[in-house]
Amino acid sequence: MGVVGTVLQTTNVINPDITFFQGPYTLVAVVLLSIFVGLIMSWPRPITQDYSSPRTRISIVEGDILSQPTHIVIGTNDTFDTETPVIIDGKSLQGQALRRLYGDDRVELDRQLDAALLGKAIVGTVNKLGKTSRYGIGAIATLIHSPRLIFFLAYCEMDANNNASSTPDKVWKSLILLWDEVSRRGNGGALAIPVIGGGHARLSSVVPAQDAIRLLALSFMFASRESRICEELRIVVQRSEYQKLDRLELQAFLSSLS
Repeated sequence: MGVVGTVLQTTNVINPDITFFQGPYTLVAVVLLSIFVGLIMSWPRPITQDYSSPRTRISIVEGDILSQPTHIVIGTNDTFDTETPVIIDGKSLQGQALRRLYGDDRVELDRQLDAALLGKAIVGTVNKLGKTSRYGIGAIATLIHSPRLIFFLAYCEMDANNNASSTPDKVWKSLILLWDEVSRRGNGGALAIPVIGGGHARLSSVVPAQDAIRLLALSFMFASRESRICEELRIVVQRSEYQKLDRLELQAFLSSLS
């Protein structure tokens, strides 16, 4: 409305004899036009940005990551525990993946994880219930779940009481190692990833969802400038968190990475 008003006032100063736009009808027209344009500019739209160098895309979408028709990332702990509900919360993403993708067949999931971790260095042990071998922050077990891959990413550590925890530094380290693995194994296909750091990793108060998304996008773009990782990084946010996001700010942030 300010823009239109300024144009009309300037026109009136330059050509004071032009008066056809003066009057209540012009005011109504300006108000309606301003409301229309404002609605278009602020209407919720997909948060996405295409990049030419490297040729890739980052999208922030609301939804269920396990329903995405892409490769997916599932956060886990450095011991790759799977037992629910004793160690892993059945409501967590890992717990849901066990139920929905593996039909609650924990033995089969453990078999596939052990096969994927075969040959990877064990960096230590922890005396606790469940699995005791530590593979370290950033360890990745890549499972084939045809026609896609599932990257189980260890970004938090388990203590002797099976409490998981992490830090922003550990998340960053694990993400850098993840992009390398996706680049080697993903064949350029789109990748869906949740907001890393919430839930039992105890990072939501330190790195809220808005900041966690920026961390994901930033690390992805840094890694992509060294070598192409995938055609699209799809950051999938749960509905309850998505409604709280400052979407215009996130769109501006993605645009600034061009």
